[in-house]
Amino acid sequence: MNLMTVSFDTLAGMPMVLPFESETYQRLSGSFSYRLQALSFFIVGLFLCAGLVALLWNYSRKDFPQLPRLHFGSALAITTLWGLLFVIVLTMISGARELMTPGAWQQNGYTYSLTTEQKSGELNKIQLLRKRHLEKLRTVLWHHAATHQGKFPPPEDYAAVANNLWIIPQAAGMRYLYQQGLSANADDDILVYEPELENKERLVLLTNGEIVSLTTAEIIQKLGGDKDE
Repeated sequence: MNLMTVSFDTLAGMPMVLPFESETYQRLSGSFSYRLQALSFFIVGLFLCAGLVALLWNYSRKDFPQLPRLHFGSALAITTLWGLLFVIVLTMISGARELMTPGAWQQNGYTYSLTTEQKSGELNKIQLLRKRHLEKLRTVLWHHAATHQGKFPPPEDYAAVANNLWIIPQAAGMRYLYQQGLSANADDDILVYEPELENKERLVLLTNGEIVSLTTAEIIQKLGGDKDE
């Protein structure tokens, strides 16, 4: 009878003892062997947690001598029980999330992620929020132009516009870019525009009062070919 050779292997810091030269292991797929190695990592982690629980429990007996001594087997059972309870709680949370937002989540491996439709819906909400904010800025700028012969405020007169209106919502404090020296007219010159954000198109306020979405290339072209800051 041939002796089965057992070797040691380490993958991503997870040591594992497997019969790598046995016929049984050679029939296993690569993904299955990775699962065995990952499983060994969590089993070792469970034993370490049980040992830590036993150590802390027995250390507490110095201040509470009425506590019974906790052996490793009991600590392992307690740790396993708590782990199963947490799995049940997390499963209930996941189920409640799916019931509250049916169809919004899809399985992605062992976890769940928002569906493409849900992601696009979130992006549309952010775009709508930014457009409404830009509309508020437009109202203040046009009010200033109506009282200053159609001219928009110069840099030294920024106080005419509240500072929070220059800050783009949901953009980590980024500010709108502003073209100076323009007046309200029927042309479609760029007055205010967003810097480059995560979305491909950027909201732009024109001197005729329109709010449109333009790509970076279109903005550069309308600005005369100069790259925006």
